[in-house]
Amino acid sequence: MTAPYLVELKNITKRFPGVVANDGVDFNVRKGEIHVLLGENGSGKSTLMSVLAGLYRPDKGEIVVDGTRRVFRSPRDAIKAGIGMIHQHFKLIDSLTVAENVILGDDSTPPVLRLQDIQRKLEELSKKYGLHINPSSMVWQLSLGEKQRVEIVKMLYRGSRVLVLDEPTAVLTPQETHELFHILREMAKAGRGIVLITHKMQEVMEIADRVTVLRRGKVVATLTREQINRRELAWLMVGRDVVIQYKKKGSPGNKKVLEVDNVHCLSDLGRPCLKGVSFTVHSGEIFGIAGVAGNGQRELAEVITGLRPVTGGKIMIDGIDTTGLSPRQIIDRRVAYVPDDRLGTGLVPGLSAVDNFMLKSYRQSVLRRGPLLNKRAAYQNSRELVKQFEIQISSLDAPVKLMSGGNLQRLLLAREITSEPLLLVAVYPIRGLDIKATQSVHNILLQQRDKGVAILLISEDLDELFKLSDRIGVIYDGRITGIMPAEMTDVEEVGLLMMGSAGTGEMAT
Repeated sequence: MTAPYLVELKNITKRFPGVVANDGVDFNVRKGEIHVLLGENGSGKSTLMSVLAGLYRPDKGEIVVDGTRRVFRSPRDAIKAGIGMIHQHFKLIDSLTVAENVILGDDSTPPVLRLQDIQRKLEELSKKYGLHINPSSMVWQLSLGEKQRVEIVKMLYRGSRVLVLDEPTAVLTPQETHELFHILREMAKAGRGIVLITHKMQEVMEIADRVTVLRRGKVVATLTREQINRRELAWLMVGRDVVIQYKKKGSPGNKKVLEVDNVHCLSDLGRPCLKGVSFTVHSGEIFGIAGVAGNGQRELAEVITGLRPVTGGKIMIDGIDTTGLSPRQIIDRRVAYVPDDRLGTGLVPGLSAVDNFMLKSYRQSVLRRGPLLNKRAAYQNSRELVKQFEIQISSLDAPVKLMSGGNLQRLLLAREITSEPLLLVAVYPIRGLDIKATQSVHNILLQQRDKGVAILLISEDLDELFKLSDRIGVIYDGRITGIMPAEMTDVEEVGLLMMGSAGTGEMAT
């Protein structure tokens, strides 16, 4: 008799020092279904899926695959059982190519390696699933969104029967998202089980066959498609109603804080990346940049903040030409930067909260005592910021890598905002965050807008852009393909522009 479930997690309990991450969790995936897993950061989603993927061994409970009890001693055991997981924090080796990462640890790789054959197969998979990756690229050269696509292709290459995807649509246009969902449905029809971890309610409504909601390590509900309701799901996740749409106060000012004029730059490969980008951002305005990962967003943020040289054009901040200035000089012009890689570029994982808070302010006289740092003042300043921004942290001396994504982002925003910036460059600030953390970050950005700060918001989440932006610019292949007031466009038009199609968006900067 065929087992009713492809995978079952029964009564899973997993403890860490001082924390019960999963508390008697039951979760299962039927053959041919798409099962969405929802929950806040810290609710136990990643831990539960790490148990399924063989990264953790449960303290209690069992894993059943096709009706047979299995014990996973390592991820290799889970992969052999047909379970593939695409993690929120990628498991890639930067110094290897895409193709080399895909075959790393794959037992099916032939003894005589023909890398060209593997690259050809990956190109076919990439084309088939619309993921657009180059198998010969070095991973260190890729954006975070492109790395996520590599993880997706890696699991598809290995023929996973149960595919766990963590926020897979973050790098896709609306049209590409619909295409991916079509592919996932076809995979489900073929008998695969799909687990989708997402924070986007419209995705749940569109694709879920069932939804399981975790809160504080326990299952609070499992709903069928007929029972799914957007507001109820949000309430189940956080225990209260959440904001669906924000109300912005007032209109942007007339002062031009950031002027980007015909800017060109090169990629890490030395090829043209930005190709004549022009736009302006005014005081008290949130200017959103939409685009699929890899079209120049990261490079745009880096040229503005002095992290990448400009090969042509001019950048003006508060009327001063800052083209070619160093990052320190840009910081002195009151420019704050929130990169998408919060633990790689924004913060130093092994340092404490106090040290990370001081990274940009240690030169200030209030934090110095002659040639030495004033530790007492630094701790007092850190305690005030932790309280003001409601950062949950076990100790000011603990490495920040132990903090959740939402708290890391609040810490990063707290450090940047306390510099009283004229311009804030924020790159996908809600990446990987749950509803509650997302709302907190959005409120911080709106507060800065109300104070007159000019905000350049670069995001791959169109919901975020439409909720927050006063104007939206679309970038494709290093060029701005349209600039429109947010209330005068829609997701479909922006999505077409993100794919390079001609639109009706006016090009005024």
